[in-house]
Amino acid sequence: MKIGIICPSEIAFRRFMPAVKKCENIEYVGVAYAAPEEWFGGRASAEIIAGEAKKAEAFKENYGGKVFAGYRDMIKSSEIDAVYLPLPPALHYRWAKLALENGKHVFLEKPSATSARETAELVSLAEKSGLALHENYMFVYHDQLKELEKLSEKIGSIRLYRIAFGFPQRSKNDFRYNKDLGGGALLDCGGYTIKLASMLLGESAGITAAQLNFTPDFDVDLYGSATMTNEAGVTAQISFGMDNSYKCELEIWGSKGFITTGRVFTAPVGYVPAAAVTVGNETETVELPADDTFAKSIGHFVRCVHDENIRKQNYKTLIKQAELVEGVKGV
Repeated sequence: MKIGIICPSEIAFRRFMPAVKKCENIEYVGVAYAAPEEWFGGRASAEIIAGEAKKAEAFKENYGGKVFAGYRDMIKSSEIDAVYLPLPPALHYRWAKLALENGKHVFLEKPSATSARETAELVSLAEKSGLALHENYMFVYHDQLKELEKLSEKIGSIRLYRIAFGFPQRSKNDFRYNKDLGGGALLDCGGYTIKLASMLLGESAGITAAQLNFTPDFDVDLYGSATMTNEAGVTAQISFGMDNSYKCELEIWGSKGFITTGRVFTAPVGYVPAAAVTVGNETETVELPADDTFAKSIGHFVRCVHDENIRKQNYKTLIKQAELVEGVKGV
């Protein structure tokens, strides 16, 4: 499968390219930068386009491939079977839709779109054409989650999950703080906490309470929290923010003990995470496995392309995540 990148973004250069080089059955073809009329908000200045073209040339210098002078040029090219789309969230729907309409498989950065309606439309398009559509919540493929599941047997019946993901405020021109680009804590770090809670609680997980918080300085939510519960009554308390002190934590509280770990969403390649397992008055620190989650997420995308059953399950997963995120907005 031959894949191209729509937008010479930092995550594409720093994370996607090293990962895709490790994957079998997928070949990098090139990167596209926006034509002036394709830039968000209308025509871009010559200076902006020149800057994007320079970034694209850096891909060619470091990783080979070709440079496409326009997103549409890449999407319509017969050289490409699939696209990786690491644009800001508000641009996902437009370009993923065009890619699917042109018979391309789509590997999206999270979130898939900015509304459940848009996600459902993309899934419908993909399903009608037998195309893969994959959302890159790569932490779900980390082997530490399997190990944490095994460790949880030591702490008895699960009473509660606590999940937190937040970080200090970034520069004010970061797309995360721009409403028009799909910014906001819920769509960014909040999506991670919802995704993990959904995995832990299972198919019946739903939102029972939620709060999004704003400040006068921004027109997007900067932090928030929610409660999720399944049909068995097991609860997950989630919190998230992008003007917070850093947290990346999972706590599993059981009838006999509890487990805490601190890099559940962001463990980089080769990093060895650890969990503290407390039973009674004794605490044991357990090393968890290292992993390469980006490469594994790309591998799952490739399997979606070739396996109809995996592809259909991926559609359901996308819809479920989008509906839960929408649920936080609606509570």
